[in-house]
Amino acid sequence: MIKLSSINKSHGQQVLFDDLHFAMNKGEKIGLVGRNGHGKSTLIQMILGKQETDSGTIIIPKNYKIGHLEQHLKFTKPTVLEECALGLPDGEEYETWKVEQILFGLGFKEKDMDRNPNEFSGGYQIRMNLAKLLVSAPDLLMLDEPNNYLDIVTIRWLEEFLREWEGEIILITHDRSFMDAVVSHTIAIHRQKAIKTEGDTEKLYNYINQTEEIYEKTRQNEAKKRKQEEVFIERFKAKASFASRAQSRVKKLEKQGEMKALEKIDDLELYFNSADFSASVMMSTEEISFSYSENSPKLIDKFSIVVGKRDRICIIGKNGKGKSTLLKLMAGELQATEGRITKHPSLKEGYFGQTNKIQLNENNTIVEEIRSADESCNDGIARNIAGGLMFSGDSALKKIKVLSGGEKSRVLLGKILVTPCNLLFLDEPTNHLDMQSCDSLIEAIDNFEGSVVMVTHNEMHIRAVATKLVVFDYDEIKIYEGTYDEFLQDIGWSDEEK
Repeated sequence: MIKLSSINKSHGQQVLFDDLHFAMNKGEKIGLVGRNGHGKSTLIQMILGKQETDSGTIIIPKNYKIGHLEQHLKFTKPTVLEECALGLPDGEEYETWKVEQILFGLGFKEKDMDRNPNEFSGGYQIRMNLAKLLVSAPDLLMLDEPNNYLDIVTIRWLEEFLREWEGEIILITHDRSFMDAVVSHTIAIHRQKAIKTEGDTEKLYNYINQTEEIYEKTRQNEAKKRKQEEVFIERFKAKASFASRAQSRVKKLEKQGEMKALEKIDDLELYFNSADFSASVMMSTEEISFSYSENSPKLIDKFSIVVGKRDRICIIGKNGKGKSTLLKLMAGELQATEGRITKHPSLKEGYFGQTNKIQLNENNTIVEEIRSADESCNDGIARNIAGGLMFSGDSALKKIKVLSGGEKSRVLLGKILVTPCNLLFLDEPTNHLDMQSCDSLIEAIDNFEGSVVMVTHNEMHIRAVATKLVVFDYDEIKIYEGTYDEFLQDIGWSDEEK
């Protein structure tokens, strides 16, 4: 059991935890949720002993082994297999089959085992750290956004692996469906406290909403009664025959105390700026092909699709197969080597990619930069958008030049939100957002009057958005007319590549 008692923690003027308590019991798999900046990662760092509490105690059993997914990348062995075997427990150093089994699940191939770790992309290097952690057999797995850089097939494998994991887990992720599939309990960092419930995120948030609704009704009833008592006291305190009764009621009110109104937590609201469009077809691709060089194989080969009005198209599949490349071709960020792309002359597009953090004025504030995207955008709209993208209050006045890469991505998304568009091209738009912001963004996509073409690995978002799929599987690109659940039922993912 891990037990946190009376934990207090502040960063400057911001109070993160105020008398926070919770216990984690044997076998529990806990999803940790809460808005960005409310202390989830700080709580993990304190359990790991990397941050101090201001006060309170954290009790961890003796010889209890905690494994934490590291984001820093430093490799000391010449091959992937040797590097990941470093995670094996004492006495199991030569049981490399366990390492291979996990690496295969994380998307590595037999031929990758003898390659140098430094040859791989950052995403695959993070997977190596994840593999080292999973083979190390800790009592507790501490996972902060483990499915970043994982494709949909690998996420499904990791989900199954964690469900079968016999130890404890603390999981932070913006992917609600992934969390709900894994956890036995959920903890919310809410109003500087920890609220723990058995079950998934929906049960947790229902519990919080019901509890606060009851509190508010009770507070209003108490306030009404208090007012009546105060009227009585004021009316009769000067009369000798009622003075003792009035004084008794004064003492009663002082002893009771007054229930404080809960501080309002604003709902996050995002919306895209839909431009008018009357035609039925926005764009089409006709047998387009693409390769990055003459000698490299074609990532896209004779692909054709029509994007109609109010289409919701999700591009899905394994990493490295060309999903983002296809999106860039359709958006005009890359030029096809063969074929033709035709767009309606009045089409207005918005493109959000994982690397296009240019076009940001480093000396602007976040609000100024969002406003610059559309002349009709005022400070109020820009601040609402900034709040929905996790820049609330004074943080919306930060200069672009002091922001991290993830924060700049959110600003770019904010600019796209306010730019009048008919067609949106979105590449993993929910990366760098917390769970509530993800929900708000997916709702904004659903309400958008135009069409959307989106790359995502989040199955909940695919289910919420897609009416048509572009599927990268079996080294082929196929169009599936229907929802994601219909695709899983009719075709499903291949167990292995050809």
